[in-house]
Amino acid sequence: MSKSSSLCIGFIGLGLIGGSVAKSIRRVFPDTEILGFDVDQSALSLALSEGTISKTVTSIEEMEDCDYIFLCAPVHYNIAYLPILKRSIKDDCILTDVGSVKSDIYKAIHDNGLSDHFIGGHPMVGSERSGYEASNDRLIENAYYFVTPSETVDADSIEAFRTFLEDLGAIPIIYSPEKHDEITAYISHVPHVIASSLVKLVADKEDESGMLKQLAAGGFKDITRIASSSPVVWEHILLSNPDNVITGLKEFSKNLDEMIACIENDNARGIYDFFDHAKDYRNSIPEHATGVIRMNYDVYLDIPDEPNALATAVGHIGKEGINLKNIGITHNREDDEGVLRLSFYDNESAVSAAELLRKLNYQVYER
Repeated sequence: MSKSSSLCIGFIGLGLIGGSVAKSIRRVFPDTEILGFDVDQSALSLALSEGTISKTVTSIEEMEDCDYIFLCAPVHYNIAYLPILKRSIKDDCILTDVGSVKSDIYKAIHDNGLSDHFIGGHPMVGSERSGYEASNDRLIENAYYFVTPSETVDADSIEAFRTFLEDLGAIPIIYSPEKHDEITAYISHVPHVIASSLVKLVADKEDESGMLKQLAAGGFKDITRIASSSPVVWEHILLSNPDNVITGLKEFSKNLDEMIACIENDNARGIYDFFDHAKDYRNSIPEHATGVIRMNYDVYLDIPDEPNALATAVGHIGKEGINLKNIGITHNREDDEGVLRLSFYDNESAVSAAELLRKLNYQVYER
């Protein structure tokens, strides 16, 4: 256990990520002094009333005594605040952020002469909801948390920050900012572009009946789920990490060209190897690992087509106090999944629901 409970910590931005980290600190280190600054006064008021923060500040200069300051606002706001922070923070204060791209913030940190103070961060978490109202005190628990220190920050400060994150329940992994941006391009940024491209491919073939939309369930809906992400967010992300994203897309395009050539040339072995290699690597990915792309926790089951069957199945879950997030009916059975889809907020709830329903003799499928 670190001595983090004696720290003074500031938060610039109390949205989903900032609010969740602040709540985690309050839960693990209840005596920590936490200062909050946000242009959203309602978020500040709620955080103060819930006891997440100790007090609000109207000016960033008021964070002059903070040991850590978390930059959790949009990156252009974070960058705009840096000259103010340079004038006001104490000598041993550590600045950190939570952004998914590091190039812009690191350039700004360097230009403002703050490299000795900066240890970048990126918790690999997310939600379809946003804002402080959606934050929770266990969002970063058991989640990988990128730690991307500048080249000149003190080694002891890096170790102290890593230990602090571990105390909060996160799993810190240390990479350079450049490597971070390369990794996230391949496992998050490029896949988002590909998912949206697949949706566009089908949308362009849609007819007036809308039948493709009705049939596009099962596997197609799974692999394109992330295409529902905010276009504003992804506009900024792609333009902030252009070199890595372009490189990844070109490599992906090369893979497609190779598959086209295999099909054109009746190269059965090449087609088999393509799918076999992908299958082996996909199956090696841990089932319940927390990655950059937000996970779904879904359970599928077969239910009879008779009155009250759906309500009965859902009712069993409610009686056990399992928090259900959403339900849906799947008409496309291409993946041998059940007709009823039950979505949960976490893996523990999904596993508990699956075990309960199996005991009640339902045919259950987990993915």
